Order: sequence, then structure tokens, then C-alpha cells
Amino acid sequence: MTRRTDPLTVEVVDLIGTVVARYHQEYESAAARYKLTGAQAKVLALLNSGPLPMRQIARWLRCEPSNVTGIVDRLEARGLAERRTDPADRRIKLAAATEEGHATAERLRDSLDFAREPLSGLSDRERAVLRDLLRRMLGEDPAGGTGPTGPDVGLGHAPDAGREVTGAK
Repeated sequence: MTRRTDPLTVEVVDLIGTVVARYHQEYESAAARYKLTGAQAKVLALLNSGPLPMRQIARWLRCEPSNVTGIVDRLEARGLAERRTDPADRRIKLAAATEEGHATAERLRDSLDFAREPLSGLSDRERAVLRDLLRRMLGEDPAGGTGPTGPDVGLGHAPDAGREVTGAK
């Protein structure tokens, strides 16, 4: 792979970094409004698309399974998540959003204006091109499949999918 340090590449990388930083800032603020940590909100967003094995959540968040156990414990205490036995393999524990968990995940997603508002100024075609370029950068199938970054969830791809979430509450 050729390393590109031309001015355009540097500017694009800096802009991507700024977008990511602003997204994380808004995401953390939105989570706090619902009295959730960022990690709890991220797990709830993942669970909003369906029950998942706890180990799989840990892989997507790139953290230790024990961190996910603690996060799910706290979500469970708030009535936002529950543990279930996987019907296909009773040895596997699934985490699932409760009805209130789904509603909270939707409200949280709807409260994120930063990503949505600037995109509203782009045409459908421009948003589709941007989506396809981002998927290509992530090594995903531009036709809509998911790649190595994890499942499509209500807030987009798992936030922090490439970042360690150690010591998460």
C-alpha cells in the first residue's frame, strides 16, 4: 500500500478526524441526557437491531467480555436490556433490548443532530456517493453488505468499532 501524504489527502484525513471528534462529542452528550455512559449507549444501539451474544458485542466494541457484562448489568438494572438464553445453543447468553431499551435507543438516535443536519444539505445522490465511499474506505461491499466493522445499527455502524473501550461503565 502506497503512503499518501499529498496536501489533499492530509486535508481529507484532517476533515474525517474533525467529523469523528464532533460525532463522539455529540454522542457522549446525547447519552448523558439519557443518563447513560457512552459505552452503555453504544451497546443499547447494537441491541436495538436484535439480540446479540455478549462475546460478539465485545468483539465489535473491541473490549473485554467482562466490560460488556458490566455494561449489560447496568442496562438491565435500568430495565433497558435483558439476558436471554440462545435458543440455538443454550450455553450462549444473548443480550437483548427491552421495549423501553428500544424506545430509548430510538430517542437517542433521533437526538443526534450533528450527523443528520449537515447531510440534509446534500442531495440523495450526494449522500449515496458519500455512503458508498465511506463503505469502500471501510472495506465493505458498496452494494449494502456489512463488512468487518460490525452490524448496521440504529446509530450507523457501531460507534468506536475500531477503538478500545476498556474500563467502560
